[in-house]
Amino acid sequence: MQPTAHAVRLVNRLTARWAGTRTGPEGTVFSATGLWPPLAFLADAADGPARTELADAVGLSATEAAQAACGFLDALGSIRGTRTALGLWTRATLPLHAGWTTRLPAGTTGTFSGDPAADRRALDTWVEERTDGLIRSMPVALDEETELVLAAAQTVRTRWLQPFDETETVPDSGPWQGRHLLGLRRTTSLPDRVAAAETPDGPLTLLKVLGDTGVDVHLVMGAPSMTPAQVLCHGIGALSGALAPVPGSRLPFGEAGPGVRVSTERSRTPEPVLDVCTVPFRVEAEHDLLARPALFGLSTARDTSRGHFPGIGPKPLAIGSARQAALAVFDAEGFESASVTAFAAVAGGMPPRPRHTVRRIEAVFDRPFGFLTVHRVSRLVLTAGWVAEPVYPEHREYGDYDE
Repeated sequence: MQPTAHAVRLVNRLTARWAGTRTGPEGTVFSATGLWPPLAFLADAADGPARTELADAVGLSATEAAQAACGFLDALGSIRGTRTALGLWTRATLPLHAGWTTRLPAGTTGTFSGDPAADRRALDTWVEERTDGLIRSMPVALDEETELVLAAAQTVRTRWLQPFDETETVPDSGPWQGRHLLGLRRTTSLPDRVAAAETPDGPLTLLKVLGDTGVDVHLVMGAPSMTPAQVLCHGIGALSGALAPVPGSRLPFGEAGPGVRVSTERSRTPEPVLDVCTVPFRVEAEHDLLARPALFGLSTARDTSRGHFPGIGPKPLAIGSARQAALAVFDAEGFESASVTAFAAVAGGMPPRPRHTVRRIEAVFDRPFGFLTVHRVSRLVLTAGWVAEPVYPEHREYGDYDE
């Protein structure tokens, strides 16, 4: 089982819209895949303008949103190396309509004890268990006004089919120029793992790093003049077919794209060479979804002067807090990421003599770049982000990729 093509288009659309809001150079990571299901369940329960706005953010009519979200969560759970969970907690004094709760995945609902400290610990424990400790606390606040918390957790883990070798690298240009960085290097005979594309905003380089769970990480680097939003949005466009990247085997000689140079070299074998150099990264971010309410369909739903979710229960409810905490780690052995999205309602001897002249491609990611974690079959973007700062040799941090 895999996500339907329709669901992939809708979630990747939300990813692109979110990526398009990036205005600064800071590093970030986010997951529209983790956000889309709870938005769909909220759309199902909403009425009036809130229902219309949430449905627009989800990309479906509110009447079909809950069923689509359940199917999407089931499909995500079948992707090897990926875990998902949905949780709902309410006050004992908040009655719920069975018509809505029965549309949620089984085992989703719970009730607050009434002890704020104990309830906070319970929420944090749920987060830590569902993300294998990558994220340790629920991103929304819990106070006496909180009537309901709806949260979604997601983790993605994959090991590289071909690990990188650790090295040190010193970029000779760009924002990281002259810095002694921890580098990752590997050589392959598969030139089409790298590709270059022309976009309306400038050239783009894409590098696919294959994982062993059917989940890959695409590194995306644009021209120095391009913004993070432009780089990420065009990277998503390449996945959807909006761009037609030229694979490495067909790139012209010379500077063929940002960070990419094509030449020839003498070799003992006839296979082409793709030499990749990048940097490991660890990116963490927390997002206040109410800072851009229109993007997520929350403009009306955050208005606490009235209720917007009669489908949840008879008590008027509005969104008092909506946040996502996310993390991504890329190193020599593999990749892992996690996100928790929550809504609070308030209410790598001497070689033989070379005999062949072969194509050699060097792909160097030694300045800020984007990344997209992609399910290989469906092309669903599970996680997206921007690497603004590299890892220094003395600051190594590794993930744990055991399933």
